[in-house]
Amino acid sequence: MKFTTLTAALLPLAADAMFSKEEYTSGAVMEKMMAAKEAAWAHQKAAGNYDSKKWNGFGQKRTSKDVIKCTDGYAEAVPGDADQTYKCKDIDMYDFKTHEELGSNDGEGSGSWGWTHEGRDFIAIGQTDGAAFAEVTKTGELVYLGRLPAQADPVIWREIKANGDYLIVGSEGVGHGVQIFDMKKLLDVDPSEPVVFDTSKDLTALFTDLPVGSSHNVVVNEEKNYAVAVGAQPRTDKCASGLIFINMDDPANPFSPGCAPQDGYVHDAQCIVYRGPDEKYNGRDICYGYNEDTLTIYDVTNKTGPQASTIISRTPYTGATYTHQGWVLDPNWQTHLLLDDELDEGEIDPNDTNPESPALDGFPVTYIFDISNLEKPVNTGFYKSTTRSVDHNQFVHSGLAYQSNYQAGLRVLDVSTITDDPTGKGVEEIAYFDVYPGDDNEEGGGVALWDFGTWSHYTFASGWIVINTIDRGAFVVKMSKFSKRAHGKRWIRGATRH
Repeated sequence: MKFTTLTAALLPLAADAMFSKEEYTSGAVMEKMMAAKEAAWAHQKAAGNYDSKKWNGFGQKRTSKDVIKCTDGYAEAVPGDADQTYKCKDIDMYDFKTHEELGSNDGEGSGSWGWTHEGRDFIAIGQTDGAAFAEVTKTGELVYLGRLPAQADPVIWREIKANGDYLIVGSEGVGHGVQIFDMKKLLDVDPSEPVVFDTSKDLTALFTDLPVGSSHNVVVNEEKNYAVAVGAQPRTDKCASGLIFINMDDPANPFSPGCAPQDGYVHDAQCIVYRGPDEKYNGRDICYGYNEDTLTIYDVTNKTGPQASTIISRTPYTGATYTHQGWVLDPNWQTHLLLDDELDEGEIDPNDTNPESPALDGFPVTYIFDISNLEKPVNTGFYKSTTRSVDHNQFVHSGLAYQSNYQAGLRVLDVSTITDDPTGKGVEEIAYFDVYPGDDNEEGGGVALWDFGTWSHYTFASGWIVINTIDRGAFVVKMSKFSKRAHGKRWIRGATRH
């Protein structure tokens, strides 16, 4: 597929100039980006490029002994099929299922999250029409168990987290609310009889205290046992699309004690108890907000009332175009975090990109922030990918940053050197699995678009990684040097899970 064909689907994103503060505040930037994505996906779907019949060759033939080794830079899932031959480095492929095989009715993939119970790994795979459930077996097989349908009209934006045994599912679908589902219901499901759970009978609860019943994303703090809905519309509501706290003390009766509207729209966040060098905030409940044009840090120890919590700092950075998502390197000693920007790659549309963006050439950038002083975070440097793409979601585990970069697939960075060299010069890409072969021959190894590829992934402590893609389905992969790289390297003061 040629780059010129793909960019035609993205024309609705074009603008006369870089975004203004008013465009961020009003939601015009978000609306433009969502419209452009929907146009791109509709274009590819109409062209037949999301046809699941193309991708199920490996899944239908798989046995428990199968593994597609990454050999000489490629994992050949179906011999002789270039569109199922994936570029890779030190990551092997174990299984794949299309969204159709995972129970979706003509839907695309979005967010995902995992849950482990007594050594068994389960994955919830977000799709346009709900969430599919599967178990990743000891041999890496993806076994479909059933699904939780959408609570509202189908919308691709579906984000998922886990709070203990409970799955938290949010959606941009109007009236969807936040589904709370007990994952223990999966333990006794017979894979030969997958279960379609009832959205009125099988939910533990449905949280609906949202302006129009929708959210862009959901966040959890498992240690403090609460969830957060972010990006709920409209922005003119009392919570201003900020942090809406959900008390989970009784999962069957969730309620919101308050919200944090002080910085307006929050696109994504990470909420954890602070245990870092800034003694003023030691033990405080902190949320790191990714708020379209800034990194915004909140003290959310107080969650009560319409103006709950306080803002510690708002930090812009050179090249900011759309501050999207990020993750703290180590929750046990919070000195640095990584941040990605979803609109700073110039190949999407240079007119809408900050002219100072270091990713203006389409090679995505991972921004590094020193947060040892929460009141004065500093962007100390960045890592620049060697493969052209758009970065989307990243999480850190044991010194490795696992990134879902749309058409470039899953990228794994060794970020353990950042505490010694915060410029990012020591960051190294040690592994990858490219889930979209169609642009591999383009200059730079790909194109900076979101038409295809991975929206999200989840890394289990066992080493299994499930990659959820928009267009094809879900892959099960594993690093071939997992033990050596993930557990054998020097690290800061502990390990983090996502």
